[in-house]
Amino acid sequence: MTVYYTLTFLLLAAEMVTFCVLVAPLPHIVRKKLFHFLSESPIIAKLAYGIRSRSSILFVDAVQRMWRVTAEADLAKSSGSGAQDVRAETNMAARKFYAQRNTYLTGFCLFLSLVLTRTFYILLDLIHTQEEYAKLKNEAKQIEELRKQLAAAQEKVKDYDILKKQAEQNAKEYDRLATELNAKTGNVSDKRKD
Repeated sequence: MTVYYTLTFLLLAAEMVTFCVLVAPLPHIVRKKLFHFLSESPIIAKLAYGIRSRSSILFVDAVQRMWRVTAEADLAKSSGSGAQDVRAETNMAARKFYAQRNTYLTGFCLFLSLVLTRTFYILLDLIHTQEEYAKLKNEAKQIEELRKQLAAAQEKVKDYDILKKQAEQNAKEYDRLATELNAKTGNVSDKRKD
């Protein structure tokens, strides 16, 4: 395997490890910090872009090479006479195998990089949704507490209204009894002097 296909294989292995880390059940705080770093870092963004573009170029090259080798093999089979050289046939089969292997290797690498990107953004949305849920849950607790305080204040206002009504009724009854007492005893009350 050439150097760049060896690097592609190592990249594929690294992508698999990265995928396992992304979907591993990490604590919320660790996952939040990791995803924040990965989404905010310009170096990571440039690295991901470079990996995708390199994988795309290698994939297109591998597909073209596979088509060319397959066409050569078909041409050799159709033009060849009944007695072909075993070494040439083995060489052609090996070239075809290597071309197909490289196509699958780069294709899987490219596909996994796209899957990793989509999984990353889905998990990032999940983290943001969990944060919003925590905020809403905290606000709901505050709203419930304010409702309880409002109910207690309304109960106090109701008690105050009842007490005010009782005081008015007691004052009216007192005035009525005082007027009745003054009428029976003959005392006339002068409010300026009293």
